[in-house]
Amino acid sequence: MLYLDQRSDSYSESTAPRASSLLGSAGHVSEVDRVYAEIFDAVMDRRLLPGAKLTESTLCEIFNCSRATVRAALAQLGHDKIVVLEPNRGAYVWKPGPDETRDIFEARRTLECVLIDKLLQFPDLEQRLQPLRDMVCQEREAFERGDRISWLRLSNAFHVKMARLVENHVLTEFMHALCCRTTLIIAFRDTPSSSTCSYIEHDQILDLILAGDREGAMAAMCHHLEDCEDRVGHNSAPVRPDPWSAFSVKR
Repeated sequence: MLYLDQRSDSYSESTAPRASSLLGSAGHVSEVDRVYAEIFDAVMDRRLLPGAKLTESTLCEIFNCSRATVRAALAQLGHDKIVVLEPNRGAYVWKPGPDETRDIFEARRTLECVLIDKLLQFPDLEQRLQPLRDMVCQEREAFERGDRISWLRLSNAFHVKMARLVENHVLTEFMHALCCRTTLIIAFRDTPSSSTCSYIEHDQILDLILAGDREGAMAAMCHHLEDCEDRVGHNSAPVRPDPWSAFSVKR
């Protein structure tokens, strides 16, 4: 018998924002939205790893929903490039190749530098950056107490929240999508103990932006992302996926 244990410690005790909430609306949440969000967050938290096969019948049992609901959720995850739907084979969590990895990190560096340029145009920069300062403090605290899920979530959310500060919804959507795919790349190639990005580097980037050092802030951001890309590039042994451990499933 398979079941979803909602009391999983690493899941329920996390106080950091779920990745699915960063662009979500406060309106009615459908059954499809619920299943989408649960799978999406399991992927973003690295509880569900690239290459894992998602079986419709098992997901129906885990989430106590219809096959039509699961199919609709998987179709949306496929549209968002979190899941790959293969004819006659089923659904798998997206597994990055070397070309996609290179392109995604290049796009991240380009977009993050655009955001820095836009932030520097605001006169209320110190006040505008304060929520990010608070987030970095939370990221450090999560790291120090060994709360891996909160740490990963906050590390990812930092970049999406920075995009929000420039008040351009389309750029925020782009950043959210790129951060999600970066998370999958890291989950596929990196070790669970490694940070998606360092709270120390986040703090340094904010210092440089606040000081009005455009070139320094951009260089720090690029170094931040290049270090991450180098690390995953040098790790040639991808982690073997265990799809049902993400939902505390027992057989």
